[in-house]
Amino acid sequence: MKTFMTVLAICVVAGATVIAADVDLKNVQCVVANKAATEGKTADYKGGKVYFCCGGCAGKFASDSKKYAERANHQLVATKQYTQKGCPFSGGKVKASTLVSIGGTKVGFCCDNCKGKVTSAGDDAAKMKLVFSDKAFDKGFEKKAKK
Repeated sequence: MKTFMTVLAICVVAGATVIAADVDLKNVQCVVANKAATEGKTADYKGGKVYFCCGGCAGKFASDSKKYAERANHQLVATKQYTQKGCPFSGGKVKASTLVSIGGTKVGFCCDNCKGKVTSAGDDAAKMKLVFSDKAFDKGFEKKAKK
């Protein structure tokens, strides 16, 4: 029994390492603080994982994840755990000519009107609020299918 538990523990750690290795955290920010995210501190969110710079930020997120929803949704896309399936505003088909970079992540829209809403929004925080709110996120993004 002791050997079985040891083997099981090794498998769990190895599995978690393989899953974490699939996510590239280069240029990815903590969803709470404007610091680099690390693999050491994570939380389960919408079937994926969000990454933090420290345990304090992980605790803040755990106590009020709604407050950080836009940044968490953005991070799910930035880490390629979610992909774009349609326009965040209409859910319609994305046109290649409408791509905009938001926080270093390319997002497309169904038309120039939707693109214009975002480009006229001002800074990245305002753009993120429009495109990565829960409502827009549900219309425009989906969990990436496992290979």
